[in-house]
Amino acid sequence: MKTLSDLKVAIFADGAEKAGMLEMYAKPYIKGFTTNPTLMRKAGVNDYERFAREILKEIPDRPISFEVFADDFAEMGRQARKIATWGENVRVKIPITNTRRESSVPLCEQLTREGIPLNVTALFTLEQVQSVVDAVAGGAPTYVSVFAGRIADAGVDPVPLMAEAVRRLAEAPNTELIWASPRELLNVFQADAIGCHVITVTNDILAKLNLVGKDLTDYSLETVEMFYNDGKTAGFLL
Repeated sequence: MKTLSDLKVAIFADGAEKAGMLEMYAKPYIKGFTTNPTLMRKAGVNDYERFAREILKEIPDRPISFEVFADDFAEMGRQARKIATWGENVRVKIPITNTRRESSVPLCEQLTREGIPLNVTALFTLEQVQSVVDAVAGGAPTYVSVFAGRIADAGVDPVPLMAEAVRRLAEAPNTELIWASPRELLNVFQADAIGCHVITVTNDILAKLNLVGKDLTDYSLETVEMFYNDGKTAGFLL
């Protein structure tokens, strides 16, 4: 089994809690960060720009993605251009559609031609992937974020889809594929095996990294001991 140092896929921390982000920043194997409005809301962020600028002062040298939160494309564009001014390491996240199923691809094409680095997010299909590749090829650096974890939640094996996405992104050297919303640590190794460029990982999954390479017989014994000790502590009787 590969160790962390053997992995070619870049691990990005996914979250919006400042202390947690800074904790991850201290780990050299964390190569970047992603956020979104949902994570910010859960973390209690109430001033979007202030939060972003504070984080960027602490993390000036690794890519960080901040997402627009408008539903109108003109307003998305305005927000994107503003967010892009916050730092050279900023990637602007643009959702693949608005809430009316209207494609944001024309906006992404316009922004990338203006030199704004993007993170096109919430993709689920190869058709969406291809549309982004065609639109941004030759433009500014662009992450293409496919929600492999949610695809798996729908009962679909994401690995073949992600492998094909890697192949399609090769047509646009300015693009990199993100395996988004992983559900387990195994996904890191799956992403690496297919040549995916980046995987975003939450702190709860990152906490399991110390298990990589663990002897499975020892792990079995520890599990048996846990069941025994919990039953004893609970005072169960039959």
